[in-house]
Amino acid sequence: MPDLTTFTAVTNLTPNSCVEMNCGCSTVWSLAQQFSYLRLSVLTDDLKAELVKDYAVRARRIAATYARFYLEQEDGGDPAKKGRFYWMAIGAFASKTVACTLELLRIQAMGLAPKLPHATPVYLNPRTVKEGLGKGNFWLFQDISGWHWYYSKYSSSFDMCLESRDTEDYVKPVQAQVAKLPWKAEALPKIKNLKVSKEIKTGFALVKKFEDEDDAKKRPPIQLKHLLAIADHEQGVILQPLIYDDPKFAGWVQAQRGFLSWISPSLELVFSSACSTDDQELKSVAPEDMQLENFESRMKWIGKAAEKFHDRMRRHPAQMEAELRIMAGWVDMPDK
Repeated sequence: MPDLTTFTAVTNLTPNSCVEMNCGCSTVWSLAQQFSYLRLSVLTDDLKAELVKDYAVRARRIAATYARFYLEQEDGGDPAKKGRFYWMAIGAFASKTVACTLELLRIQAMGLAPKLPHATPVYLNPRTVKEGLGKGNFWLFQDISGWHWYYSKYSSSFDMCLESRDTEDYVKPVQAQVAKLPWKAEALPKIKNLKVSKEIKTGFALVKKFEDEDDAKKRPPIQLKHLLAIADHEQGVILQPLIYDDPKFAGWVQAQRGFLSWISPSLELVFSSACSTDDQELKSVAPEDMQLENFESRMKWIGKAAEKFHDRMRRHPAQMEAELRIMAGWVDMPDK
């Protein structure tokens, strides 16, 4: 697919000469959108790009991108600042969990797992779950990767353009592309066209505080505060209105606590590239009384999971980063 945010300049005969161009905020946000789209796409024979169709592959590519941002492997990354994008590390494990769940649903759809009773309401159909998970993970990525891409590439102008992100202000060709994205019509009004939130402002102010802090012992508390601020944005601003307030999806998670519990895996966040582990130190299991669709109930568990993750990152950094490097390798995973 051609670059949809190009400039034209007059050529000259001076070797290795450059033409300086000043890009407005809308252009840079459009470039951020292009990054998010292309990361989940494959090139076709006519050199165009189309989205990966398999939701689980998308989720693994998303996990890879989050891991790469944490590891400072993306364009503009700075290894000396590793740790500033702390939410991205736990986000990688979370998107991997989404991939594992989607892969389990695919097995169920193939008839290799117990089937639902014939009388099961339509909103409990595995396809409803698949669509909800796919939609939430896709649009969270469109949102969160853009903020990190911009800051990683152009941190000096980030604050200046922070308030101006809006899908309706992208350059026209990118607006046309966004209009074709899955779930666009229902998603963008609910997540306010990817506009900035107070949680994003707080989260990235803490990124800067981390960068400016020379005392290594004072950095971990900053990281945890950053993680929780971005988690509040992720869960409250994006996922709550987008999927958890959807009666069909909420109906599924409610049923999961009841008569579907016998075919549904326990809800857990595994701090490994693998889908599951028997090592209790490598996972955080949601309490049985948690109401997943309820923001406050969900955030109580997420807060505890974040603390356990934070402890693992401090006590076993080599092991945790090794798992992140494995996930980073999924960035070009082929479609299925």
